[in-house]
Amino acid sequence: MAAKGDNSNKRPGRAARGDRPGRAARTDAAGSPVAELLARSNRLGSDPRNTNYAGGNASAKGAATDPVTGEPAELLWVKGSGGDLGTLTEEGLAVLRLDALRSLAGVYPGVEREDEMVAAFDYCGFGKGGAAPSIDTAMHGLVDAAHVDHLHPDAGIAIAAAADGERLTAECFGDRVAWVGWRRPGFQLGLDIAAIKRENPDAIGVVLGGHGITAWGDSSDECEARSLAIIRTAQRFIDGRRRHDPFGKRVFEILPEPERRERAAALAPVLRGLASTDAARVGHYTDAPAVLEFTVGAEMPALAALGTSCPDHFLRTKVRPLVLDLPPDASLEAVTERLRELHAAYREDYRAYYERHAGPDSPPMRGADPAIVLVPGVGMFSFGADKQTARVAGEFYVNAINVMRGAQAISRYQPIPESEKFRIEYWELEEAKLRRRPKPKPLAGRIALVTGGGSGIGRATAKRLAAEGACVVVADRDAGSAAAVAAEIEPGAGTGDVAVPVTADVTSESDVAAAVAEASLAFGGVDLVVNNAGLSISRPLLDTSVADWDVLHDVMARGSFLVSREAARVMEAQGMGGDIVYVVSKNGVFAGPSNVAYGAAKADQAHQVRLLAAELGELGIRVNGVNPDAVVRGSGIFAGGWGAQRAAIYGVPESELGAFYARRTLLKKEVLPEHVAAAIFALAGGDLPLTTGLLVPVDAGVAAAFLR
Repeated sequence: MAAKGDNSNKRPGRAARGDRPGRAARTDAAGSPVAELLARSNRLGSDPRNTNYAGGNASAKGAATDPVTGEPAELLWVKGSGGDLGTLTEEGLAVLRLDALRSLAGVYPGVEREDEMVAAFDYCGFGKGGAAPSIDTAMHGLVDAAHVDHLHPDAGIAIAAAADGERLTAECFGDRVAWVGWRRPGFQLGLDIAAIKRENPDAIGVVLGGHGITAWGDSSDECEARSLAIIRTAQRFIDGRRRHDPFGKRVFEILPEPERRERAAALAPVLRGLASTDAARVGHYTDAPAVLEFTVGAEMPALAALGTSCPDHFLRTKVRPLVLDLPPDASLEAVTERLRELHAAYREDYRAYYERHAGPDSPPMRGADPAIVLVPGVGMFSFGADKQTARVAGEFYVNAINVMRGAQAISRYQPIPESEKFRIEYWELEEAKLRRRPKPKPLAGRIALVTGGGSGIGRATAKRLAAEGACVVVADRDAGSAAAVAAEIEPGAGTGDVAVPVTADVTSESDVAAAVAEASLAFGGVDLVVNNAGLSISRPLLDTSVADWDVLHDVMARGSFLVSREAARVMEAQGMGGDIVYVVSKNGVFAGPSNVAYGAAKADQAHQVRLLAAELGELGIRVNGVNPDAVVRGSGIFAGGWGAQRAAIYGVPESELGAFYARRTLLKKEVLPEHVAAAIFALAGGDLPLTTGLLVPVDAGVAAAFLR
């Protein structure tokens, strides 16, 4: 069943308006339309089989009292622009007067100017109007049904993106679901769907060519049941025809998991550096079975070149991915060189794509780097301005893979034309959505590794860097402490989009290498290292054992060296510069009593700052340090015995040690972990871009520790 007629270039008169409100669900004791809408949205949006993240929208019509007239007003509640069905709350709904919205049909200027209608939605708002209305608002308002769902299920898009989708829709659904050929979302599409529903009273929904599905119902339960029926019927239809090899014969082998992850960790910084040519990007890696199956199929390069179909897909994945054309067992050197060649070609191709389709009013090109990179037998790397954006881009490409599989099973994958993809990607309405995003934080797009991050200065630093926009790897010898700090930074989410814990003993080469590899797998690499892991032993020279000396130098001098070396390798591979910050101590320059092993280890760290600053400057890597005075509160070191030892030496109660240290300073202030974290941020936050080789005192003023 196809849409009858095309009003693309017509301006409908009053008689052609969208259906008048007659089926609106009224708010009564039986339940609120808003509550029903939110519950339905959350159920549908929490299942990836129904729709992708932030994809689709749902609505309800109902009545509420107009506070001005005291009379009932017919309203539309619909998910606002940029929201996510799975987590939708009332604050994420746009609220419009239904009569005003439907009256817009009388002033609709035609498809060539339909973008103007989005601004007109603002004049239809009820009260403050709620969230910004999305481009799909017209569809929800014009369709004569109390509840409407518009979703992007993989199974539905597989039919929508098949070469003969119209025939397959009729074969799969009969007269219960209509076909609507590709049309960019907007007011005209809303008019078209409203007409189909009006002319086909037995229809429960439509398949939108190259796009998704829409369903409706007189009740929320009926609407949800119809949405699910369309999705499940489509999936059964595809499953009944599934090809054994929808992506073609396997041409490469999938690397075993240990080798696969090792290769991915090595490639991630290289790819992140390439993908950050225009702007710093965070990475995400996945080796999900669907991804691995796709990357080794003979038809993968051709399918990938066709690009994704659903507008929600290529808005996040770009028009097509970068595809490596070497086998999984090729040498890392050969793969790296080939990726650089392919990246240069990708940028040229993307610029040509932009120039082919851009018009005088098109937004400027946003960047020519890939958002998705496919590596045969290894997996997929996705990139975005932050971790969530990168992860979601990868999730969307998995959706696209599922769509390709389904379309290939029942027909042939045929996405919308490239010119239409450009119209979506560089739509002024999408540009406006980008402009509404908050200004990035100072460390947005940067990845920090903090050693000794489970307590004290490390904990405060990890939290401060995350608060300033960084992705943080919390490394600590104590797995529980690292996990606790990561959970503090990202409470309840569990996505790993901001912080991940890593267990590592910095004296172990293998532990350090594994921690940096985990950072690369989690976020794409490392930009900022904070060498904070440490411990303290306070004894006079004659009581200091070789073991005391060795453990202090192993953790601080050797540990800092190992972490800096491994991180510098990743930073060099990225080609993006970076920061290494050492948490040294005023004891690196101050000769205190009974402190020879600790003071010497800290002096070693202080000179590492100078040595590495001199060596790594040509790579754009800045190396600096901070010299705190004793940080008592929240310190794992002081709680572990150092506090008692120092208190005994100075002849004060341990409970008064912090105050004792404060009294001997020029400012008479106690140094807290947050003060040290602030100094580290000052060094790495972007305001001191030409500072390297510097040690910053954070000691409230200890004259004997002044740098000379």
